Amino acid sequence: MKSASRADIPPFYVMEVMKAAAERERQSGDVLHLEVGQPSTPAPRSVRAAAARALESNRLGYTDATGIPELRELIARHYGDRYDVEVSADRIVVTMGASGSFVLAFLAAFDVGDRVAVTEPGYPCYRNTLEAFGVEVVPIPVGPDTRFVPNSSLLAAAGPLDGLMIASPANPTGTALRPPELEDIAGYCSSRNVLLIADEIYHGIEYGERVPTALAFAPDSVVLQSFSKYYSMTGWRLGWLVLPEHLVRPVERLAQNLFISPPTLSQYAALAAFDAAEELDANVARYATNRRVLLDGLGRVGLDHFASPDGAFYFYIDVSHLTDDSQELCRIWLDELGVACTPGIDFDPVGGHRYVRLSYSESTADIIEATERIAGWVAVREMAD
Repeated sequence: MKSASRADIPPFYVMEVMKAAAERERQSGDVLHLEVGQPSTPAPRSVRAAAARALESNRLGYTDATGIPELRELIARHYGDRYDVEVSADRIVVTMGASGSFVLAFLAAFDVGDRVAVTEPGYPCYRNTLEAFGVEVVPIPVGPDTRFVPNSSLLAAAGPLDGLMIASPANPTGTALRPPELEDIAGYCSSRNVLLIADEIYHGIEYGERVPTALAFAPDSVVLQSFSKYYSMTGWRLGWLVLPEHLVRPVERLAQNLFISPPTLSQYAALAAFDAAEELDANVARYATNRRVLLDGLGRVGLDHFASPDGAFYFYIDVSHLTDDSQELCRIWLDELGVACTPGIDFDPVGGHRYVRLSYSESTADIIEATERIAGWVAVREMAD
């Protein structure tokens, strides 16, 4: 029996590393997890309490395919409160995580053969999902010379486009688009009828100025968000889309057929998420501490060539002075050090062999220990050389 050619896409390598780390953990119990981009904290207390109440009092049947009205209204209000941007609840679709968001957006917006640009490095599931849908993926190489963010000159060099996928703050680099950069990209897309899709799931996890939403510069863009990262609700599988009006009904029809509805319990729990800022900001303060630990510890052994981590909880580190095979380096660090990291080939099939992504979302004690192990290994390696 055959399998469909659309399924012949690369794996999501971080999940492969996660699987190998879990196997080592079962055998020895000694793994420090810097591979997975998820908070090490549970959902906020208020969210868990709301879930418990819903379990006792709510039937928890199907909801509307676009989500319960109360949650959509809260999300719309959030854009006014945080960004001073007016968004109608009618443009909000609650989804099965951010992954469900871009599946719905890609299917609704693009036909087979359309050309959609993605940055390299960038989140691999954009590229892999677009390819599975028969869309031509147009890589936009970004690096230290562009602060790892795209610009209108790079887009112009890519030729005619139907869409552009951006992320700010980005995975794996942590770089965020500043207002002039976002305005430049939005203007380019608007002038050429290119649909701008912005992944903003790391908003709230920022280490300087507040990151702007694409909606402030491109009101007709598609924005996807999630309760996974800042709101610390990864396993609850809940996200949302802000859509231009012409895509609302197509996305709704697709959601009805593909998912029926988002997880009901998660939706009622998420009603409490927007009131948990004190607890969630404490998580961000811990990420900031972990960020400084890595900056100081790895910088002392020359691991100091990386994208500027403006937000999220990642370092994307150039390790080309150590190896030209980041996948093998990550295997060695897991086997010899018990530190799980993600090879850059997950995010950039061309240049990723020179990079490793480290996530610093775990406890500060774990990040300190992982930093010491990696720094010690590098120091011994350099002495041997």
